[in-house]
Amino acid sequence: MTRKIDIEALCAEKGLRITEQRRVIARVLGDADDHPDVEALHERAAAIDPGISIATVYRTVRLFEEAGILERHDFGDGRARYEAAAEAHHDHLIDVETGRVIEFTDAELEQLQRRIAEKLGYRLVDHRMELYGVSTARGQ
Repeated sequence: MTRKIDIEALCAEKGLRITEQRRVIARVLGDADDHPDVEALHERAAAIDPGISIATVYRTVRLFEEAGILERHDFGDGRARYEAAAEAHHDHLIDVETGRVIEFTDAELEQLQRRIAEKLGYRLVDHRMELYGVSTARGQ
């Protein structure tokens, strides 16, 4: 589920000042079709503007996260990984051999989660699901 997000527009909506370096980082994040960590973001941003330091990327990511523009994920690989805050809910399947992250939605699964919450006496207001697996296509 690849989607391009206009992070610059989200910054404007949140009233964040957008410097040229933040603009580059926002574009890199908005164009990402994966869930990059700070090092990957720095590498991509520095390819556009070699003056961007890793410290700037860390500060910008923290600012965007605090503003609700980015979501941080820990997929068990010891690195914080980021994606634009989703407009629509989705879950993640992580390939433990390659680190690839696959976004998916499943209406039946969503309904089951609501039913489980209700059965336990709760109204589900939010959730996050991460599945970890190995490809059954490899090695065949």
